[in-house]
Amino acid sequence: MPHTTAAPDRALPASRRLPSPGRTASPAPFRPARSQRPAAADAPRLAVTGSTLVIARTAQAPARRRKAPGPYARLFALPGTRAFTAGNLLARLPMGMFAVSAIMMIAGQRGSYALAGAVTATGLGATALVAPWTARMVDRYGQARVAVPATLVAVLGSLALVACVRTGAPAWTLFASYAATATTPNIGGMSRARWTHLLKDSPAAHHTAMSFEQAADELCFMLGPVVAALLCSAVFPEAGTLAGAVLLLAGMLLFTAQRATEPPASPVVRAPAPLRALRPLLLLFLPLGAVFGAMEVASIAYLDGHGLGAAVGPILALQAAGSCAAGLLYGTRRPLDLRVCLAATAAAMSLPWAAAAADSVALTGLALLLAGMSTAPTMVTAMSRVHAAVPPERLNEGMTLAVTATLAGIAAGSATAGALIDRFGTTVPYALPAAAATAALLLSTALRRRAAQPVP
Repeated sequence: MPHTTAAPDRALPASRRLPSPGRTASPAPFRPARSQRPAAADAPRLAVTGSTLVIARTAQAPARRRKAPGPYARLFALPGTRAFTAGNLLARLPMGMFAVSAIMMIAGQRGSYALAGAVTATGLGATALVAPWTARMVDRYGQARVAVPATLVAVLGSLALVACVRTGAPAWTLFASYAATATTPNIGGMSRARWTHLLKDSPAAHHTAMSFEQAADELCFMLGPVVAALLCSAVFPEAGTLAGAVLLLAGMLLFTAQRATEPPASPVVRAPAPLRALRPLLLLFLPLGAVFGAMEVASIAYLDGHGLGAAVGPILALQAAGSCAAGLLYGTRRPLDLRVCLAATAAAMSLPWAAAAADSVALTGLALLLAGMSTAPTMVTAMSRVHAAVPPERLNEGMTLAVTATLAGIAAGSATAGALIDRFGTTVPYALPAAAATAALLLSTALRRRAAQPVP
């Protein structure tokens, strides 16, 4: 009797027993039934070879590690932060546009830089008086209720300035119109107040947010004059002021529409006015402002003296670019002591002075970049002192006072640098920013020693 073989198994489930030794299994490979789904990539594969069932496992691909989100990604993952930041940047860009636009518009139409400078100086003085009052109203009644009408008044002042310049109105109307723009709310302060409200339980994230805000300040003050000069020269003289007014209103409406992130208003304020608590810090912001004002005027005079013309703007932008980059990097690191930041600023501010003494434009540009990298960490750390000294219900007012002191320092530094240029040339004034930063360092040390003394 001939030996017979069993029919080949076309679908052999995993639980089926192996063929008996007296029978010979088919060498045909194991195929899954049509009703079965294909095995997963990491499931075992089965095959029949002779009388042996082989179970083979495929190697699993190593799991990819997801990169942890960075501090800024975590920051803007919070609901509503991207929307109010977009409005904040739109409304903040005109802050660097209005003065340049007004000067180019008035000087172009009236032919007098003296008149243009006097008008913008009047606006700066009015801002120093009005801005703290506006900030106090914002803290008391809420950002949306105060900022929108205050912005409308400022926009109407800009439009009135354009109309007066265009129609040849008397000079006093220019001063009155530009003074009305002093009601512009401190958008940077309001944005910082929102971050403080959202991140009150996360000091590290708050430090990152404040660093971003400082970088945004530098970015807008770097791009604002460039955009304004381009519009006024390439389009028509009034284009810079009109574009700034539109951006300010649109950005403020978008910013204030984000009500979910708005800090609560404090109609009943029991905390004392922040001026007394901030008085020592405000003295510190004066020389810090002088650093910026003196450096700008000294750089313009030095570069213009070398006949650079249109290249002055891009070289000046190196300082703001360095500060912007350093601010973003500082937000990912632990905050430093203020005296360390001031010491670094004082040392860095001596670099442009040395480069100018060497009479090298290329070295001066590099020195401005490095000097700018020291300013953002200093301003972020100094502003954190304001946050610590002011109660939450008076925060916007406190930050506006610090900004006002900085603006006063900028004006004093600019005027002093201009006087030094007329008397000593374009190299000696570069010593003024280094001297102002050193004065800020000495003042900070004195204030710290005073705070450490025991109260009798």
